[in-house]
Amino acid sequence: MNGARALLETLVAHEVDTCFMNPGTSEMHFVAALDDVTAMRSVLCLFEGVATGAADGFARLAGRPAAVLLHLGPGLGNGLANLHNARRAHSPLVAVVGDHATTHWKYDAQLQSDIETVARNVSTFVHTSLSTESLSSDAAAAVAAAVGAPGSVATLILPADVSWSEGASPVVGARAVPVARPVDTTELDGAAAALRGSGPCAVLVGGRACTGTALERAAAIATATGAKLLAETFPARLERGAGRPPVERLGYLAEFTAMQLDGIAHLVLVDAASPVSFFAYPGKPSDLVPEGCQVHTVAGPGDDVDGALEALAYLVGATPDQTPRQQAGPSGMPRGTLDAAAVAAVIGQLLPEGAIVSDEGNTSGLFVSGATAGSPPHDWLCLAGGAIGQGLPVALGAAIACPDRRVVALEADGSSLYTPQAWWSMARAGCDVTTVLLNNGSYAILNLELDRVGAERPGPRAKDMLDLGRPDIDFVSLARGLGVPAERATTADELAAALSRSFATPGPSVVEVPVPSIL
Repeated sequence: MNGARALLETLVAHEVDTCFMNPGTSEMHFVAALDDVTAMRSVLCLFEGVATGAADGFARLAGRPAAVLLHLGPGLGNGLANLHNARRAHSPLVAVVGDHATTHWKYDAQLQSDIETVARNVSTFVHTSLSTESLSSDAAAAVAAAVGAPGSVATLILPADVSWSEGASPVVGARAVPVARPVDTTELDGAAAALRGSGPCAVLVGGRACTGTALERAAAIATATGAKLLAETFPARLERGAGRPPVERLGYLAEFTAMQLDGIAHLVLVDAASPVSFFAYPGKPSDLVPEGCQVHTVAGPGDDVDGALEALAYLVGATPDQTPRQQAGPSGMPRGTLDAAAVAAVIGQLLPEGAIVSDEGNTSGLFVSGATAGSPPHDWLCLAGGAIGQGLPVALGAAIACPDRRVVALEADGSSLYTPQAWWSMARAGCDVTTVLLNNGSYAILNLELDRVGAERPGPRAKDMLDLGRPDIDFVSLARGLGVPAERATTADELAAALSRSFATPGPSVVEVPVPSIL
C-alpha cells in the first residue's frame, strides 16, 4: 500500500472523513487514492482560502476535525487567513500540505519554500513526514493534536515521494479524544465568593461555554447571583433563539464594550479572553476591563468547561430552573423601502428553525442579531479571528456538516469578494445555503475606522480607496456565473418573497439586497 492510501485510511479510521481540497501536482497520489478510500468525502474548492474556511465551518458544527489538502507553501499561504480564524475559533482541523519529493528539495525548484515556518503561525502541531512507513502514525498524531483540548490546527507536511512510495500501513487505533484540564478549585472558590458578594458582577462566556448545557448553566449562575451575562464579541458558535438562554454579546467598538462593563467589580471568564480593544486608538485604552475590576478565570481553552460550570453552579446555589429563556420575537413583516433595519426584520420573521447563520454582515448586518433574538432556535457563527473572507467558506463547511439544516450566509459586499469561489463549491455539492448579500457599495466599516484612528483630513483620494463603485459590482451575475441561482430584492416585499423561495428550495441561492450605508 502506498503512503497516500494509508494516510486516507488512517484519517477515516480517526473519524476525519471529509476533506476540502485544492490540490496540485505534489498531491496527485492523495487524489488518486480517493477512489480506493470511498469513505473519505472530498470537496473541491477553487481557492485555498475557501478550503480552509470550509474546514473551519465543518468543525464548528460537527465537533470533530475536517481535513484540508493544500498545494505546497504558496497554497498554504493562500489559505492562511481562514486558518487564522480557525485557530482563534479553536476549531479542530488537519491541514495536509503537499511538498516536493525529498529528493527534489536540493534543486530549489520554483515552488520550494519553508512550509514549516509558515505553518507555525497558525498551528499547534507542525510535522514533515520523512518516511512512508511513519506517515500513518504521523497522521494519527496530527489528529490527536487537532482535537486538543482545545481544538486547533494541526499541519502535516507530505512530501510527494512519501506519498507515492509503497510500504505503508494505516493506523486504525482508538479515536483521538480531547483531554481537558481539571478545574482549578482556587479560581472557582474566588469566583463563587465574588458572585455571592455585594459588588456588581458579570459572567463572560466564549468558546464551548456558548452552547448546550454549559450555556444553560452560565445563564442560571448569572440569574441566581444577579450577575450580567455576556458573550465574547465574536464567539465561534453561539446557540440562540426562542427558548434558549438570552445572552448579550460585547460590542465591537471599544466604547460600547466600556459601557457594557461600566461599574463591574468582578468579571468571571468562562472559556473567554479578557476583553481588549480590537485595535489601538490614539488616546484610548486597549485593556477594556474597568479600573479596579477583579478578573476571575474559572475555565480557559483546554480546561474542563462543563465541570467548572457545574461546580460553580453548586457553589452559588444555581439550579436548572433558574435558567432564563428567550421569548419569541414579535410578528409583523415590514413593507416597502429597504434599509438595514428592514432587512434585519425580514430575516427575523422568516429564519427557519434549526438554521445556521454564518455572520459576515459587518456594518449593514448590524441589526440582524437583535432582530433574530426571538426567532426559532438557531446557531450563530461569528468571525472569530477577525480576518474577513470567512463568511461564505464557513457557510459551505457548515452545510456539509449539517445537510439537514438551512444555512444562511449573512454577507457584506466587500467581504464576499474575498472568497466568492465558495458559491461554486456550494452549487457543486448541492448545499442548502441562502446568501443574503448586503450591498452598500463601500467598505463602510473602514469609513468609520478612518475617523476613529484620528486620520487627519481624509480627502477624496483616501475615501476613494474605501468605495466599491466605478464600476459597480453585479453580484447577481457573479453568483449565476458560478452556478448559483441569484436575484436582487429592492423592497421588503421582494426580500420576503425571495427568502421564502430560497428556504423552500433545495440547494444554494443568492439574494442581493442594495442598502444605504448606516455610517
